[in-house]
This record gives sequence, structure tokens and C-alpha cells, in this order.
Amino acid sequence: MKRAAKRPCAVAMIPTYNEAENIAPLIRDILALDTPCDLHILVADDDSPDGTWRIVRRMAARDRRVHLLRRLKRRGRGAGGIDGFRAALDLGADYVVEMDGDFSHRPAHIPALLDAAGRADLVIGSRFVKGGRDADRSLWRRAVTWGVRRFIRRLFRVPVRDVSSGFRVFSRRLLEALDLEDLISVGPSVVLETLFKTHLMGFRTIEVPIVFVDRVRGRTKLDFVTLLETLAMALKFKKRYAPLEARRAAAASPSRPKSGRRRN
Repeated sequence: MKRAAKRPCAVAMIPTYNEAENIAPLIRDILALDTPCDLHILVADDDSPDGTWRIVRRMAARDRRVHLLRRLKRRGRGAGGIDGFRAALDLGADYVVEMDGDFSHRPAHIPALLDAAGRADLVIGSRFVKGGRDADRSLWRRAVTWGVRRFIRRLFRVPVRDVSSGFRVFSRRLLEALDLEDLISVGPSVVLETLFKTHLMGFRTIEVPIVFVDRVRGRTKLDFVTLLETLAMALKFKKRYAPLEARRAAAASPSRPKSGRRRN
């Protein structure tokens, strides 16, 4: 009798700060999913004053699929995500699902994202492909998203519609190739840095439709200052990765015929 093939391991990596109202129901919803992978959850919490990490610690004690990374230094969405990626790889992840902890990224979309992961190294949950949409958001937030999207697509020249989506699936080989130690983001700009570097390194990226909803409980961490800092970091990435961008452009351009006499 043939032994059943081993299912790949996927880790839902959730960076958090003050998500005590959301984290327990979010974890329960993820664990209830039917996916093509053995699904684990890793919460990378920045020592939340509201006790988010304590809730996760209690849940982890009852379910081996739940893991806590309590971060005490170098706090921030980017630093937390990078540390979370490392910890997920240490758990043996073949795929890492990056998502927010406020229910704006619906767990119900995870199976479709993981299904698509066999066709690309980066799968993006996208609001701006057929079937996706931005729901329950103010006109102001939609205008900001439109402006950021237009700016980043032109700056980075990436063939991606939802450049600021933080609901994504990374393959293990992509995360290892990205050289996580080399990333410089501390805040939300990590979403842009990893996308840009993935593109420049030539990894395949696809978008899968999702419905993005605004949080119902808790307070958003995005403000005008954070937005400006993120756009400033995007300009910094453009300069930092210019040599990599030049190599990609040179590899993509057709070779010129050598000067001199034509051979018969």
C-alpha cells in the first residue's frame, strides 16, 4: 500500500499590536478552515499593552497549531513581519500567509490563496482584479489607496494591481531568496519592499481576488504621518535596489548585434 503524500505546511503569520478584541475569534476562524495544507498560526506580537500576547499564549497552550512570538525590541509592523517570516520558516513552513489581525483580511480567502500558491512564489490577495473589491471604506480611504497605488506602480513598474495589499502568500524559496536580514523596513513599508524585491529578482507573482473590509473592533494604526513615511521609504527602496533593477533591465533587453562585418 502506498503511503499518503505528506501535506505541505502553511503558517498564517499575523503581526499584531493591541488586537485583543480580534485575535481569539480570528485564530478560531483560521483553525476551522479546510485547506490543502497543514495550517498553523504564528502571532508576532509587539508586547501589546492590551494583552494580545497573553490571549495567544493561552490558546497556544491548548492547541499545538498556535504559536506566539512575543517581541520586546525593534517594534513595528515591518520588523514584526520580518521576525515573523523567520520564525515561520523555523517552524518548517512551505508557505507563509501574511495577514493583518483585525479581520480586514478575511480568513475565508486563505484556501483560495493557498490553492494558487502552487502556480507562483508570491500570491497577492487583490482588491483590484475581477471579483475583488474594497468594501465598507470611506471615500477618503479609497482616495488615499488610489493615490498610493498609482504612485507605487509608476515608481516600481511592477505588473501588480494591488501593490499595497498585505494579504499574501510567500513560498519558502522566495522568503529564503529575499534575504530577510537585508530588508530595511521597520514599519508598514515592508509590504512595498518585499513586493519590489520579489519583482526585481524575477519571481512569479499572481493576484487572487479578495474582498477587503474595514476593521469593526479596535483602532487603525494607519495615520497621515505613517503614510508619508511609507511613501518616503518607497523612494529609498528605489535608490537602494537600483543595481538590482539595472541588472534586471539588462537581462530583459535584447542583445545588440556586434559592430563590424556581417557574417555570411
